Amino acid sequence: MSKITDAVIALAQPVVEEEGCSLWDVEYVKEAGSYYLRVYIDKPGGVSINDCEAISRRLDKLLDEADPIPDSYIFEVGSAGAERELKRPSDFEAFLGSEIEVRTYRPVNGQKAFVGTLEKYEDGSVTLSSGKKEIRLEKQDIALVKLHVSF
Repeated sequence: MSKITDAVIALAQPVVEEEGCSLWDVEYVKEAGSYYLRVYIDKPGGVSINDCEAISRRLDKLLDEADPIPDSYIFEVGSAGAERELKRPSDFEAFLGSEIEVRTYRPVNGQKAFVGTLEKYEDGSVTLSSGKKEIRLEKQDIALVKLHVSF
C-alpha cells in the first residue's frame, strides 16, 4: 500500500468501526485527470446511504486536519458492493466457497475470464471450480479477482 492509503486507513478505521461498519478498502487513484480518494465500507446486512454519509462527514473533517494528501482530490465513501474485489489473503479466506470471477492478463487455456467457486487461495494463486472442472490460476497471471453475482 502507499503511504497515502496507509495514512487514510489509520484515520478511517476507528471512525468506520465507531459507526458500526468495517473498513473494506481504501484506494487513491487518478482517473480522467482527477485524483479520487475512495473509502469502501461493509456491514452485516448491507451498507446504507446514511452509513456512508455519517462516515464521510466525520472522516472529511479528520482528513482536512491531518492533510495526508498533497494534491486536491474527490472524496467518496461507498459500499464495498456485492461484486467487491478480493485483494488480501483475509478476503479470500472469508469468501472460500463463494462464486468469483477471475480475469487474467493474458489468455489461459484460451480464455481471459473465469467464473466458478473459490476452492483455494495459496500464495496469490487461486483455485476455482466450475462444474466438475477445477483450474488453478497463478498469481502472475491474475489481473483481478472479484465476487460474482449470478442473476
